[in-house]
Amino acid sequence: MTRPAVFLDRDGVINRAFVRDGMPFPPESLLDLEILPGVSDALIALKARGYLVIVVTNQPDVARGTTSQHVIDGIHGRLKDELAIDAILTCFHDDADDCSCRKPRPGLLLQAARRFGIDLPASFMVGDRWRDVQAGKHAGCRTFFVDRGYGEPPPTSYDFRVASLIEASRIILQPLHSP
Repeated sequence: MTRPAVFLDRDGVINRAFVRDGMPFPPESLLDLEILPGVSDALIALKARGYLVIVVTNQPDVARGTTSQHVIDGIHGRLKDELAIDAILTCFHDDADDCSCRKPRPGLLLQAARRFGIDLPASFMVGDRWRDVQAGKHAGCRTFFVDRGYGEPPPTSYDFRVASLIEASRIILQPLHSP
């Protein structure tokens, strides 16, 4: 039996990204973690409609030595405690590692699909950067680009362009898209 899922990027989608010189950065500590308004209600509504909620996040600062895995684990623990999240899958590699789990490759989504029996074509990927959207497309999901106006090129192709996870959840929960 397979189930649909909503895959979420972390920084900029469920918690605030810190923008410097037009580029988004993750919180540097648990004290900096700020869950975005409306995220909790959106996730509760998605779960109530039968979607698995899975965070898939690149955290290359661990490989770069600028953040410890302990900090990431603390942030993820708080997110799981406070939000209706089924799992958080993390890539700790940098681009040079050439791994299959680092978005834009679909490795984290494919791993989740195997682990949880996810129907990828019935699922969605919600992200604020081109890497997130590409990973979703490569996995066969419908995609949402959360446009935060970063100073980097947006994805060239996506199914929906939205301003927030709340807006994405409203579209997903429309009868046409519901499982």
